[in-house]
Amino acid sequence: MKKLLGILVLGLLYCCSIANRYNNFMKKILLILALLLFSSTTFAAAIKKSGFVDKEIKVNTNLQVSDPSNKIIIIHNHGSNETDRKTKGCFWTNSVQNMASLVGDKVNGKEIMVYLFCTHKLEGDMGKKKNVWSHKWKPPYKGTTKIERRVEANLNLVENFVSMGVPRKQIIITGHSCGGWTTLMLTSQYMNKVGGGIALNAACYWTLSKQFKVAEIGEEAALEKFAKKYPGLKALRDTQINIIKKSKSLPILVFTHPKDPYEGLLFDWIEEIPEVKRIIISEGFEIDGVKCKIGSKSFKETDSFGDGWPSGHEMDIAECFQHYNPVIKEYIASRIK
Repeated sequence: MKKLLGILVLGLLYCCSIANRYNNFMKKILLILALLLFSSTTFAAAIKKSGFVDKEIKVNTNLQVSDPSNKIIIIHNHGSNETDRKTKGCFWTNSVQNMASLVGDKVNGKEIMVYLFCTHKLEGDMGKKKNVWSHKWKPPYKGTTKIERRVEANLNLVENFVSMGVPRKQIIITGHSCGGWTTLMLTSQYMNKVGGGIALNAACYWTLSKQFKVAEIGEEAALEKFAKKYPGLKALRDTQINIIKKSKSLPILVFTHPKDPYEGLLFDWIEEIPEVKRIIISEGFEIDGVKCKIGSKSFKETDSFGDGWPSGHEMDIAECFQHYNPVIKEYIASRIK
């Protein structure tokens, strides 16, 4: 697509130079095409297959690790716009730039590799039949959820890497949004299977903070409204949070943001769990004085959560989030000793 637009722009320029017709209309057309051509946000490409990513965000689908004892494998889990149904894609290139920035860096002499794990084709037993958001189904959830299947898929992948010779303690589970929720569910139950976990704006129950007006009416009243409108989903979320809270020791990093319209104002419970290190990314849409962007797209504070996309939910994929790379590497170092 980018090449096609480039050819089109050049073709228009050539035609205009011949006809000498640089009128205002044509200038506007060329300006729009040029902006499209050079906008990194517009040309964020979809990633639909699992694989190791490099710093240029090129994905190698070969599941091979050379010198495995000296590698750190970060398994990165994508978000999802569906709680329990399968989706068409997993990652966008501009959503993995921060993870890709860690590739090749060394921690305690071990080299970081990042594996983008696509599990978008998985779905829960109820999700196979209907959209769990479309009706007021009553608990309990019947069968196996999508999140549980994602946890199982991650555990199988971990065992693949271990069989290759990667030390278990050098495998770190990470994820954004629903991938972060998957990270919490996995590490809280199977911390002995991996080296650590990093949850990034974890959420899998849509824009609860914004939709149910947590800032205005408080957490308790907001969750009561959620339960009244979606009783099955409220019970499922509670069940999963209780599983996570049962962990007697959970030495993971949890990044949250108060302007995240999803779980941003609903995450204080995570601090009840021993050894969790919660990091509030920032209070606004800048980090350490740097205004945050994703490609050419800036964050806007037109309401308490930001205006559309990107919102506080995307703060961990903004370029400014690389401010936390040293924190992430320090955490990894503490886990692989």
